[in-house]
Amino acid sequence: MAALFSFRKPAPAASPVAPAAIPPPVGSLRVGMAQLLVEGGEPARNLARAVEKIAEAAAQNCDLVLLPETLDFAWTHPSALQEAQPIPGPFSDQLCQAALEHGLYVCAGLTERAADGRNYNAAILINPQGEIIVKYHKINLLSVEQPFYSVGQTLNVVDTPLGKIGVNVCADNYLDGLSIGHTLARMGAEFIIAPASWTVDYSINEEHDPYQEKWVKPFSILAQLYNVVVISTTSVGYIVGGPYEGKKSVGCSLAVDANGVQAQGAFNEFAGQLVVADLARPHRPERGTDIGVMLQRKGYRFDELP
Repeated sequence: MAALFSFRKPAPAASPVAPAAIPPPVGSLRVGMAQLLVEGGEPARNLARAVEKIAEAAAQNCDLVLLPETLDFAWTHPSALQEAQPIPGPFSDQLCQAALEHGLYVCAGLTERAADGRNYNAAILINPQGEIIVKYHKINLLSVEQPFYSVGQTLNVVDTPLGKIGVNVCADNYLDGLSIGHTLARMGAEFIIAPASWTVDYSINEEHDPYQEKWVKPFSILAQLYNVVVISTTSVGYIVGGPYEGKKSVGCSLAVDANGVQAQGAFNEFAGQLVVADLARPHRPERGTDIGVMLQRKGYRFDELP
């Protein structure tokens, strides 16, 4: 597949350097991208649907199921300001129990009420023993969500039998937030997984798919620079309440590796579905400054302002 973007060209060299070959994979990951109907202010119904999707993913022999962003109350729904729960807490406990019961990894977005009273747009990764092994708070908050959530302050990559997994959320993968993905890749992530809630105006349909530049491009930049796999699952349904009321979430979940788009969900506000993809686990031998050397070979420049 042809590259979906171009790197800034380096200064002319005496002889061009051929692009590095993609190292052979070292295994595979079977992931279920669970496009979920998320209703504003209806955590019980939303969590029930999430648990159903976890069971469906297990029935299809998935190693990991990825669920959307803030699947409890829905993104920027006002009820979260008063009703958000701690993590661990009653909402995360339901997901942990489902992961344990079905024996697979679960990554999901929830709203967290921290001990100091602040809310966070959180993502958790749960292992098959029902334990939360990563808890992440979204960093690249949109202006409209800043009244609802505080900015996160940490990044983590965790070693698992499936590979090294980094977690972020939705707009952390915007082009203007791509330093977050760069950092996860520098930390050794082989898979970057991101609960999301991609939204468009009510009049947009699949014929006007706006996501090539907005999502495929930044995912491809990370995938091709670092040989990582970037996976994101988004909610579906019309948005009720909050600053985006009247817009809609439209699915279009994505899995992108260095060879291009490997899986994609339907683009539709009614497209609740489980998209199952078998993804090669990339081989990433470089560490530390060796990553910088690899990037320079690919034409990435560290020494220029835009």
